[in-house]
Amino acid sequence: MKAIAIVPGTQQVNLVDRPEPKITMPDEIKLRVLRVGICGTDREEVAGGRADAPPGQKELVIGHEMFGQVVEVGGGVKSARRGDFGCFTVRRGCGHCPFCLADRSDLCSSGDYTERGIRMRDGYETEFVVDQEKYFVKVPRELVAVGVLAEPTSVSEKALDEALQVQQARLGINGSGDDWVKGKVALVAGLGPIGLLGAMALALRGAKVLGLDVVDKDTLRPKLLAQFGGTYVDGRETQPSALQTNFGQIDMIFEATGVARVEFNLLSALGLNGVYVLTGIPGGDRPVQLDGAAVMRQLVLRNQVMIGSVNAARKHFETGIADLGLAQKKWGSPVQQLITNVVPYANFAQVLEQHPENEIKAVIEWSKPS
Repeated sequence: MKAIAIVPGTQQVNLVDRPEPKITMPDEIKLRVLRVGICGTDREEVAGGRADAPPGQKELVIGHEMFGQVVEVGGGVKSARRGDFGCFTVRRGCGHCPFCLADRSDLCSSGDYTERGIRMRDGYETEFVVDQEKYFVKVPRELVAVGVLAEPTSVSEKALDEALQVQQARLGINGSGDDWVKGKVALVAGLGPIGLLGAMALALRGAKVLGLDVVDKDTLRPKLLAQFGGTYVDGRETQPSALQTNFGQIDMIFEATGVARVEFNLLSALGLNGVYVLTGIPGGDRPVQLDGAAVMRQLVLRNQVMIGSVNAARKHFETGIADLGLAQKKWGSPVQQLITNVVPYANFAQVLEQHPENEIKAVIEWSKPS
């Protein structure tokens, strides 16, 4: 079978032949890969950035945002059958820290985890994949068109879940974190896939969503934000210091820019008792100048919290898939419009090595659903 593989640490990326995987254990599921999403991590890997091949191998099959259809199940599998749709999660636990032993490898404290398509495990840019049932998350047939968004949605859902749990606990809220965010003003910074999916999840929970980016308001990202009920803010025209003046108390900032300077500058917009959750991972090593004393005073005197969030647990995949279903029923086409570029696997270079200005989510297609 075909697969897209890199030599980590180089810019070598090729379409290679690999043996088709077989089910060898009763708890395994075999998927025919339909689509695999592309994100900044994939492009970083292809450019020679962070990636690790499996032990004893020189190449790594990339791809972690997968969606597929079940073609075979082991004798002990209960949650899936042939023809079902779904995805496999990304991270695999270390097997010895308390978080991984509790199926929360996204919080691994040893650092010995592996990740499919990223760190020491082959990924999903290939025709077929096999993995254990516990890593399989079913996607309803009616969400086939957006099923490839399950993984990036899970990342947004985890960040939101962590922020809302903290707010619920520290502010003594009766009910859930969802109850706290309803009616609150939430600023989403960076309207790429993670940001727009975060805006979608916040809007479903009743938040008043502001979306900040540096694109023209008549382009696709602000238009999709508006269809989710959000208000666009052009960061070229409105400085962070003016956000509270223009929009009132900002209770949450959901950061998805990956730009360190922007991440710090936006802190000045956060209101009393606010929570700031970061998902972007800045690249490069350019230093950022900031008034450290002013930042610390603000965090303390305004009772603010900053949280970093990466990866996701199974429950976040499940919540994300549920929210994709709710969003599709409520708003229809905007969810599917997040997928802007779809190319066949033979043309992988078009999306791995290029990043068109109007792109939101690029996808490599391996096969069609049956």
